[in-house]
Amino acid sequence: MLGNRTWDDWISEYSKSHTHSVNRFCHTLGIPMIAASVPLALASPFVPGLWKVPASLFTVGWGFQFAGHAFERKPPEFLKDWRFLFVGLRWWAAKMAGRA
Repeated sequence: MLGNRTWDDWISEYSKSHTHSVNRFCHTLGIPMIAASVPLALASPFVPGLWKVPASLFTVGWGFQFAGHAFERKPPEFLKDWRFLFVGLRWWAAKMAGRA
């Protein structure tokens, strides 16, 4: 899946299209919202009314992503390579650790 690239290579390329401070801030908020929505969505069939929480997190999280890219004036990386959908969370973790 990584296509002869390391995770560091993917994160480095991702970082190059996320340099504007507003975009980085939007991704810092939006990525964990999207990530949190997945397990909550999986739990929602078992908890009445829970579906609203993951649906809201997912929608607002993606709103942050696209708003950030409007400031960056670059399209999201996943539009040129779908594998970047899996890089965002790794980038976020690297950013939180001070490596991105």
